Amino acid sequence: MSSISFDAAQHLASRLRAELGRAIVGQDAVVHEILIAFFAGGHCLLRGVPGLAKTLLIKTLAQAVHLKFNRIQFTPDLMPSDIIGTEVIEEDRGTGRREIRFIRGPVFANVILADEINRTPPKTQAALLEAMQEYQITVNGVRYDLERPLFVLATQNPIEQEGTYPLPEAQLDRFMFNIVIDYPSAEEERRILTSTTGSGEPVITPVADAQDIEAMRHLVRDVPAASNVIDYALRLVRASRPAGEAADLVPPPVRQWVKWGAGPRAGQALVLGAKARALLDGRSVAAPDDVRAVALPVLRHRILVNFQAEADGIDADEIVARLLEAIGP
Repeated sequence: MSSISFDAAQHLASRLRAELGRAIVGQDAVVHEILIAFFAGGHCLLRGVPGLAKTLLIKTLAQAVHLKFNRIQFTPDLMPSDIIGTEVIEEDRGTGRREIRFIRGPVFANVILADEINRTPPKTQAALLEAMQEYQITVNGVRYDLERPLFVLATQNPIEQEGTYPLPEAQLDRFMFNIVIDYPSAEEERRILTSTTGSGEPVITPVADAQDIEAMRHLVRDVPAASNVIDYALRLVRASRPAGEAADLVPPPVRQWVKWGAGPRAGQALVLGAKARALLDGRSVAAPDDVRAVALPVLRHRILVNFQAEADGIDADEIVARLLEAIGP
């Protein structure tokens, strides 16, 4: 495994942001959060209405880092074999001998766009679970390793709910971040209209390869996180649970509106996200403010609200905001 220095990592991240800016207008916060998850080795769930450049963003990222990109359009009739691949029987015309050959599916890539993942049944959604967690797939008892790095970005359309299948909690927990992409500002939308209705297309220059990204991911894990950073992430996660041994320390909004809180994987995501954010911002040590900055995309899909919250019009984002108010660094 090749290594990368802190200064080289800073230069790479800066160049990558610049390349993404050639194709993506605005959405700076979304781009920043995706890069944090990308360099931390996590996966992203991106929620937003159609036409906000979700596909363009992830495709441009794959081009800028010279990685293999595959897009999977999730539909109600999509089968697991359409994602991971299938086995076929082939016959040698010369000898008449038959053998089984595995044809690889689109999951064999470095950057995967799972478009509208909630439009397919849970059986097909689950085909990505092993790949996202273990970097491998299993077909008829045979394991196939996937190339690294592997980055899965799944999109959801929050408007149309007919014919959709909510992602199981186990599937949601595999996504490091749940990122919400909103409409651009008036000025940004004007720039979009100007840049996308002409004859010119942005030229994306690769600034890194797979080895560079893997080296960045190892460097992120080497970023120091002091005990106060670990303890703050731990307090946030444990305070999101309405029941348990620390129930007396849980803020009132959580006890009133939360059915299930975040699990240990959320704490890992908070710490890794804080380390990656510090690195991207040019700091060699993670701080509690980094944990606060990534708390919303880490926790919003891991906190399950109860009926009382739905009746009161309270969503997970509001719960996380109240949690951050109650639990200081």
